[in-house]
Amino acid sequence: MAKILMPKATAVWLIDNTTLTFQQIGDFCELHHLEVRGIADGDVAQSMRGVDPVARGELTRDEIAKGEADPNYTLKPIAHKVDKIVTEQKRKGARYTPISRRGDRPNAIAWFLFHHKEVSDAQISKIIGTTKATINTVRDRSHWNSANIKPVDPVTLGLCSQIELDALIAKASEKRRKMDEEAGLLSDQGLAPITPEETVEEETQEPSKEITAENLFKFNN
Repeated sequence: MAKILMPKATAVWLIDNTTLTFQQIGDFCELHHLEVRGIADGDVAQSMRGVDPVARGELTRDEIAKGEADPNYTLKPIAHKVDKIVTEQKRKGARYTPISRRGDRPNAIAWFLFHHKEVSDAQISKIIGTTKATINTVRDRSHWNSANIKPVDPVTLGLCSQIELDALIAKASEKRRKMDEEAGLLSDQGLAPITPEETVEEETQEPSKEITAENLFKFNN
């Protein structure tokens, strides 16, 4: 089980509010340090709102201070005693989205289309409660409000939780990876390599005569 609930959003906050190294943040948030660097550079988790792990009771100020003083120090999350883990029941069908937030769905769709092309239209529809027709209008820019649509992650918009988003992206990425591997195996099946016997046979064959004007005229005569 992950140490924290919203790793990427927590990484955003730690980058913006502390002097911890990318490695320290990555170890605490269970992210690769290069992914943390991508978040800092704005290449990953764009427009994502940071989450304060101190306010959530996942980290203390003293731990942050220790980490800032020693780049090799590994942050220790606050241990919580949980008697029973309550798992969220799987929801059937599309998510219900409150009326006040339905206008934000095109922005979330644009975020998926721009940052996570491996996520299918059906998965987008289910996680934010939209339709494939709306997704297509955002994709081909025929949506009535295309001029004002901008990519914003669905967690920031309150359309889903960070846990749901991370699980969806991980599942879609794994599926795409397997498809790429299968395609790679098929593409590797090319022509059989030339055997030494075939090479010797080709070398012993009499070279073909070069076609010249002189040979051509002799043949015609």
